[in-house]
Amino acid sequence: MTALGGCLSLVTLVAAGILLRATVSLYSYSGHGKRPMFGDFEAQRHWQEVTVNLPIADWYRNTTDNDLLYWGLDYPPLTAYHSFLVGKWAQLQDPKFVELHKSRGITNQGHKRFMRNTVLLADLLIYIPAVLLACHAVRKTIHRESATGVDLLFMATAILYPGQLLIDNGHFQYNNISLGFAAAAIAAILRNRNLLGAFFFVLALNYKQMELYHALPFFFYLLASCFKSTKGFSLGSGLWKLFKLGALVVATFAVLWSPWLGSVDSALQVLHRVFPVARGVFEDKVSNVWCIVNVFVKLRNFDNAHMAIVCLTCTLFAVLPSCVHLLF
Repeated sequence: MTALGGCLSLVTLVAAGILLRATVSLYSYSGHGKRPMFGDFEAQRHWQEVTVNLPIADWYRNTTDNDLLYWGLDYPPLTAYHSFLVGKWAQLQDPKFVELHKSRGITNQGHKRFMRNTVLLADLLIYIPAVLLACHAVRKTIHRESATGVDLLFMATAILYPGQLLIDNGHFQYNNISLGFAAAAIAAILRNRNLLGAFFFVLALNYKQMELYHALPFFFYLLASCFKSTKGFSLGSGLWKLFKLGALVVATFAVLWSPWLGSVDSALQVLHRVFPVARGVFEDKVSNVWCIVNVFVKLRNFDNAHMAIVCLTCTLFAVLPSCVHLLF
């Protein structure tokens, strides 16, 4: 494939991705007009309402102005900061979009258009560029100078994937941000920029805790990379690389969590919201492998504390072989 042909194909692919997202955005979203919770669209809007109207210390805490039973914030701090920025933008568009208490369940077309555009903006600024960078890094890793049909298929799979597109631009969420940061981390690591890759993955993890699914592969790969070198094994050099990597991760976490680190109670409250073990694994309308297993083994008979141990143990055993492979 010529350089010009590859460039035109890439532009067409990105344009198709944007067009599909914009088309899906024209339709309704889950929970529209359905009291009392109004769906995930309202959850994201409510987090904007909370973060722009309440002090940061109360974002994750139950107060008279922050009823945690009504879409209480339960994502990590980077999501909260993003909600704050979007909420400030919403106030510039129309203060009624995020008016405390009075904006619950707002359904006018102007607000819907605003919210849809915020997802499209995240696609344009984070997700699509990160996917393209990751695909480019993969191509460079296998020493292909120009894009091939396989490379374009790889990019098309990520940019046009119906699951991501329908959930974010239809149902309504911002998974594109955490996935974009994860893709950027992969791109950086494949280009041997491990510190930058670790930084991007910490951002992904602090945007959505679902990135924990990818945390162990990242950890073991980066751990192994500290001690692998074209010049042979070096314990001293490896430990220094590991120290720099660990320091960067800890520092990034510290900055993102700093508003709550002044008090043990505040930090624990955020953790309690981000990891709601008390909800169990059979939360309403959230399907998972444990729902299937329950057909054969009645896991519902276990209390949540025991189920947490069961889930952790099974997950660790399932991922252990691939993690060991990455390490050695």
